[in-house]
Amino acid sequence: MLHKPFRWPHFLALVAGLLFALFPIFWMVSTSFKPTLEWAATPPVWISSQASWANYGPLLIEFKGVYMTGNGASWIAMVNSLIVSSIATLISLIIGGMAAIGFSRYRAGGHTMALAILSVRGIPTVVIAIPFLILFGLLGMRDTYAGLILAYVVFTAPFAFWMLKSFVDEIPAEIEEAAMMDGMSRWAAHIRVTLPLAKGGVIATGLFIFILNWSEFLLAMVLSEKTVITIPVNINFYNGAFGIQAALATVAALPIVIAGLVIHKHLARGFTLGAIKR
Repeated sequence: MLHKPFRWPHFLALVAGLLFALFPIFWMVSTSFKPTLEWAATPPVWISSQASWANYGPLLIEFKGVYMTGNGASWIAMVNSLIVSSIATLISLIIGGMAAIGFSRYRAGGHTMALAILSVRGIPTVVIAIPFLILFGLLGMRDTYAGLILAYVVFTAPFAFWMLKSFVDEIPAEIEEAAMMDGMSRWAAHIRVTLPLAKGGVIATGLFIFILNWSEFLLAMVLSEKTVITIPVNINFYNGAFGIQAALATVAALPIVIAGLVIHKHLARGFTLGAIKR
């Protein structure tokens, strides 16, 4: 099959697409260095001539000013987000991985049950936020790491299950059967054979789930109060202080960018693992 040559219209379309996708990032970073008078200036200031690091101050110190009274330095919220998102992602991968193997290899529950699991993620967060608030309040889990982690797992485990199932489906079951004929147990075959073969998919799924947890706002806003403040909730505290919000959002995006760069080789494998059907 012959491929069409890459022509100028294709190049221009690619550039236009990149500009459209990258402009919000440019505007966020640019705004993070602007002084207060340039946050919402008309006409807009694209790149400030008076750039400063002042908007990044709340990262290190408790901010008390016109816009809000601080709830601790924002780096504490970053640490809270890292703890909650990392643990919730790990638990979701474990639950989703075991469910994926069960459904893929042993047809546990059938296709109807698999769709029912995915439908949990289709429930709007705003619908279940208030029941969660009441339930977690009665259980004494509101404004705790355990409560927030549990809430995140409830919403991300179905995604982990469906993504991991597609990767496990692409691994021939005969490989595991051969391992069991060599003396491995079923658990050992899944852990020592299936998981390594699906490593790219597991890592890609993990990053996707981590991004969902890291950026979750509504559940964190409802279930946290003073102790476990995550970075999306912390950013909301500075409503109206666009420069500070842009600075915190820029820093909050760094862990995702760094993680993507570190595991990019595995991401390429993971995103293409289910592309070719047997």
